[in-house]
Amino acid sequence: MSASRAAAKIPILLGTIKFSHSIFALPFCLLTVFVASGGAPPLRVVALAILAMVGARTAAMAFNRLVDREFDAENPRTRSRALPMGLVRPRDVALLAAAGALVFLAAAALLNRVALAFSLPVLAILLGYSYAKRFTSAAHFVLGISLGIAPLGAWVAVKGEAFLEGAAFPLLLGTAVLFWTAGFDIVYACQDVDFDRARGLRSVPARLGVKRSLALSSVLHVLTVALLVAAGAVASLSVLYYLGVALVAALLVYGHAIVSEDDLSRLDVAFFTVNGWVSLTLMACTLCDVLFLR
Repeated sequence: MSASRAAAKIPILLGTIKFSHSIFALPFCLLTVFVASGGAPPLRVVALAILAMVGARTAAMAFNRLVDREFDAENPRTRSRALPMGLVRPRDVALLAAAGALVFLAAAALLNRVALAFSLPVLAILLGYSYAKRFTSAAHFVLGISLGIAPLGAWVAVKGEAFLEGAAFPLLLGTAVLFWTAGFDIVYACQDVDFDRARGLRSVPARLGVKRSLALSSVLHVLTVALLVAAGAVASLSVLYYLGVALVAALLVYGHAIVSEDDLSRLDVAFFTVNGWVSLTLMACTLCDVLFLR
């Protein structure tokens, strides 16, 4: 393959794994790095944490696209994706997954020994999510665990062998991310209820129906806000952090207000736009709190 053809595939591959959606988990990773450091962290740690996060997500998403390519080809919502359309080959996506995994493992190794020790089990969870929907309706929570690992990994990146020191903060934040992710993924899965049921795939909406699934998502997001408050308390964060939590709560309320059992037309706004702002808002407020008020 010529260099020009290979270069032309890069944006297609990045689109295949929704690279821009790194914005969901990356801000939680970064804000944890700052809290763990008690201020501005070393640039090296920030850079390696970002590399680890992006590498892990790239591996997980590419692997998911590879494993689900037959379902994606059958689903009217996803059949226009690059892999089912033949715009990229399975080998290309497999190589991308392998590259992402190598970047993740290398970044973990360069951070510290504890990060390296945890890296393989974390990678197993991230890749294992791709099969969860075949076996359990709790797949949304497996995805939540996959994103919720980000604050824990960031804490280990900074603390190393002293990672148990103050570990209540990343545990609470990671659980908040778990519930937040599961909540918005349940909403997103509402659009595939008929397809999932027809193909024997498991999801909360396929099991409970759209109305009860939306209600469960609301409960999970109430728990998310409560856990964010608790995380701020154990880390002795102050007014700017709690302002961020309040804005997150408002964004989540708005996201739920624009979708209903009878109208999922604004689901993309509720899923992508609102949740992107949730993570960015909390990160910005936390960084300002840590840098200027502590």
